[in-house]
Amino acid sequence: MNKKDHSTTTILIWAILAAVLLIGVPMYRSAAAEGGDDSIQSIRETVMERALQCYVIEGAYPQDLAYLEDNYGLTVNREDYLVVYTPFAENLPPEVKVIDRHAGDE
Repeated sequence: MNKKDHSTTTILIWAILAAVLLIGVPMYRSAAAEGGDDSIQSIRETVMERALQCYVIEGAYPQDLAYLEDNYGLTVNREDYLVVYTPFAENLPPEVKVIDRHAGDE
């Protein structure tokens, strides 16, 4: 192999590495962001399930999140997520929003 072949091979290797980084890093970040969305959806579904469980057992939706924590085993990671629980009436499901406290940190 002569010197020209080595430099062509080196350039080709660097080009492939650059392409992998340019394509792979954004794909990784996108996948990580979707994982966060899955966590938010899972938390929201859990809160709604516990609220429905309360409604079935007691005949009314709870008036606050603390009631679900105290009586239905709900635990909320308040360091990472903010859960906004807005009740409407005893016979209507609450509105539940989950916000990732670290979403803008990236």
